[in-house]
Amino acid sequence: MISNMIKLENVNKYFGDLHVLKDVNLTVKEGEKLVIIGPSGSGKSTTVRCMNYLEEPTSGHVYIDGRELTHRNKTALIRETTSMVFQQFNLYPHMTVMKNLTLAPMKLHHKSKKEAEELACHYLDVVGLRDKAEAYPTTLSGGQQQRIAIARALCAETKIVLFDEPTSALDPETIQEVLDVMIKLAKENITMVVVTHEMGFARQVADRIVFMADGQIIEEGTPDHFFENPSNERVKQFLGKIIR
Repeated sequence: MISNMIKLENVNKYFGDLHVLKDVNLTVKEGEKLVIIGPSGSGKSTTVRCMNYLEEPTSGHVYIDGRELTHRNKTALIRETTSMVFQQFNLYPHMTVMKNLTLAPMKLHHKSKKEAEELACHYLDVVGLRDKAEAYPTTLSGGQQQRIAIARALCAETKIVLFDEPTSALDPETIQEVLDVMIKLAKENITMVVVTHEMGFARQVADRIVFMADGQIIEEGTPDHFFENPSNERVKQFLGKIIR
């Protein structure tokens, strides 16, 4: 039986007087590839950041792998279940790629140096950058840095990987190399939640697409439904502007 890996129940989020998420209800099943799209300011990134308590909901409940996420247990539960790839790469510039990748497995998951390095080499192979193990992040292109960031997330060996607009800081020439890695990952049995503006990627990879506007989920469905026959007028307008 496939279980829910993520469940958001009546989640609201305020930043001051700004009501950013409005009663968001969402479940993500084990192994599912969920893509969240929508206009800027619609609450997409905040939704994903509530899934690992980088943003704590103002009200509502978040469940990860069947357990409710709370302020008290968030560090242990997230460390055990969830990794995240950000818009910016967040790599340590003073450390080599290898040290960036082995830091968390050694410190947080208590792996030996040898085990951590073997794991890092495996995921550097996955992202196609084994030859950059001893390089420093500042010597790499943006696309290469983001692929290293993906490898670092995979080194945590979690069941869930969250991606918050992973290509938005990249130039057009390097976007595809990152998307290619993510397409490859989508064939693995990990749960992926991806906030993106890349419609081709969404169509190719998603099991389900969620469209957000004004802090609410206003349509969800398979890629075929979403791109061929959306029912919501706001979705039709959005797609009409970005797909020519």
